[in-house]
Amino acid sequence: MLTQRIISALVGIPLVVIAVWFGGIPLVLLTGLIIVLGLREMNEMLAKLGLKPSLWLAVAGGLIMTAGSYLYKAGYPGPTITIILFMHLLATVALYPRYSLLDSAGTMMGTLYVGLLNYFYLLRMMPDGWIWLIFTLTATWATDTAAYFVGMVFGRRRIAPALSPKKTVEGAVGGFIGSILVAGVFSYIYTFLPMSKVLLLGLSLGAAAQVGDLLESAFKRQAGVKDSSALIPGHGGILDRIDSTLFTAPLVYYFVLLFIKS
Repeated sequence: MLTQRIISALVGIPLVVIAVWFGGIPLVLLTGLIIVLGLREMNEMLAKLGLKPSLWLAVAGGLIMTAGSYLYKAGYPGPTITIILFMHLLATVALYPRYSLLDSAGTMMGTLYVGLLNYFYLLRMMPDGWIWLIFTLTATWATDTAAYFVGMVFGRRRIAPALSPKKTVEGAVGGFIGSILVAGVFSYIYTFLPMSKVLLLGLSLGAAAQVGDLLESAFKRQAGVKDSSALIPGHGGILDRIDSTLFTAPLVYYFVLLFIKS
């Protein structure tokens, strides 16, 4: 298992780093690919709940969101959500009764959820976007890693036993410490960043990362699966890798836009 995880990381990490470094089209294409794979996993979980989600509608919606993030950065995601909503409403009418309101609602929810990864691209395209994207990735990773190891050593009180029996209050505190430490390091390295705001962002990111992880646990628990898929050897599925980032990337984007760049 450990060997599989290392091999997968050695293959995947350079691909992500190259796309992030160049930004633009390479990052858009990588983001779109990850979203398509994530939507496939989401639809499989929704199907296990007895729904009949539409994969082609989900993929079309996800790619519309990706195109919107590339073409309309200032107005994202409003127009894309309107288009996706009308797509599902029309499909519900055209395909009824094979495609019910519940099927439509599940498909659209999955599309908007996985589509949050587009903020990964939007972060990169901001002024100083490289800094903020690296901050998001390292702080999210530090939150997950610190929560895991602190919880494993000191964990006693379960934080959400119905969703994830192994997650503890002590682990959550460790996750907050991890994200705040990363924020402190970035404030030290990039002295032009306001330390108090970056530390507050680190604290907020720690909460968002852990909520994102718990939400995917809720999806998997209801669907009765351990991993979202077996796509990545030793790691599970795409959603298992990006669940926290789906919450932290939008948070950092809007926090920077509203409280730092202004």
